[in-house]
Amino acid sequence: MKSDANWAVIGIFLFLLIQALAWSADFLTPLTAAILGYLTVGPFQRRLARLGVPSAVTAFIVILCASFGLAYLLLTFAEPTAALIDDLPQLIQSFSNEISGRGGAVEKLNEAADAAQEVLSSDDKPGAVQVQVVAPGNFIAQIVGQAPVFVGQLVFALVLLFFLISSGDLFIVKIVESFGRFEDKKSAVAVVKLVERKLGHYLGSIVLINAGLGIAIAIAMMLWGLPNPQMFGFIAFLLNFIPFLGAIIGAAFAALVAFSVFQDLWAAIGVFFTYMALTGIEGQFITPGLLSNRLKLNTTVVFLTVAFFAWIWSVIGMIVAVPILIVVKIILDEIESTKRIGAFLGGATIHQKSKAD
Repeated sequence: MKSDANWAVIGIFLFLLIQALAWSADFLTPLTAAILGYLTVGPFQRRLARLGVPSAVTAFIVILCASFGLAYLLLTFAEPTAALIDDLPQLIQSFSNEISGRGGAVEKLNEAADAAQEVLSSDDKPGAVQVQVVAPGNFIAQIVGQAPVFVGQLVFALVLLFFLISSGDLFIVKIVESFGRFEDKKSAVAVVKLVERKLGHYLGSIVLINAGLGIAIAIAMMLWGLPNPQMFGFIAFLLNFIPFLGAIIGAAFAALVAFSVFQDLWAAIGVFFTYMALTGIEGQFITPGLLSNRLKLNTTVVFLTVAFFAWIWSVIGMIVAVPILIVVKIILDEIESTKRIGAFLGGATIHQKSKAD
């Protein structure tokens, strides 16, 4: 009975935890992003501190660079991206008409179904399959409606990141001081440093890889003759932070634009597979080679983690899901009683090293 009661308590706790995470998404998403940014910038802040640069100055430099970078991207790509998003419903409608309209693929399937029915049955054949195309919603209105919330979360994350960096190691020191024994404090310091190093290596590598992928896709779209190829590179750079779905969304978007430009279904298919081929090369060869097996994760667990955080935190959740999983795995690997769980989160070939690694 005691065991059953414990499992009941655990189940209730998990249910309430999930509900709390979903309910407080607007607060937790920028908080999580700021903490991940702080852990990433931590080693850089300490190097400057050893050179005599105050933590507040480092925080100001980091926030200033991030703000200028975001402003540049916004001013450079906001107008063409907004124009394409505004045209997206018409692009989808045009593509749907090509597929389901007169002479399209759906009509040919209907004709084949009618012919098969005539052969197999002497009864009256049923009517052709009716396809109803529903116009997409107003994407621009939805984006504009969410813009104030997103801007507020972004400002909150940047301000919190500033205070975390300017406080130096105070945040980490307070975490370490919460442990009682000296051995636990020492282990906590080692885990924090390991998280900073591996998370910084992962995020830095991913940013460079995504930038390279964006440049490659921009060149490919330029060779295909699509307008604003640099915009497709920027979209690819952003979407590639979202595992699994990012590449499909970007390829579908590029294919829709290609169809509207060339009015040719085969050209759209060619653009789609070109985009997917480049992301496939990146995902199968470049990223594993640069990140090495020490950061390899269980693909199924990654998919479930991305799906879970997408469910509770929407798009931002999909972006922060993998960094959160990396932090959790590192912590589990360093705790003796949870090493098996950490091994489960890892990929097929993992070469874990000691804490001194």
